[in-house]
Amino acid sequence: MAIWKKEKSLEDIQKWNANTAAERLGIEFTEIGEDWLSARMPVDSRTVQPFGILHGGASVLLAETVGSCAANLCVEEEKAYCVGLDINANHLRPASHGWVTGTARPYHLGRTTHVWEIRIADEDGHLVCISRLTMAVVPRRSARAEG
Repeated sequence: MAIWKKEKSLEDIQKWNANTAAERLGIEFTEIGEDWLSARMPVDSRTVQPFGILHGGASVLLAETVGSCAANLCVEEEKAYCVGLDINANHLRPASHGWVTGTARPYHLGRTTHVWEIRIADEDGHLVCISRLTMAVVPRRSARAEG
């Protein structure tokens, strides 16, 4: 059974990231499953550090982007939205070319928080980074309550 509260195409999800850091780094959403979302990011001059390998900060940006989008698909958008509360990342091996793909899967989908695991792998399937993202589920205020 799918965990998503709304059906969005990959194109719809990609549009969420127009004019953002994710777009500037070339992040592209690639697949969506019953309980996971994947996006890829190029390993190029935008995303490497001075030694020519993937910058840890770029990996974290990919992890938070895919995890945040996944979390927001799991709430009723008229009632709530999700924002990052905490993220950590372990950088396990370098990547120096091609693409890396981040796949987000939930550990916990609660009423006020979500916890997501994001695994980032290179084109050969080697695990480059593993991240845990905690999201706060924030209630939307109605127009009446704001007035």
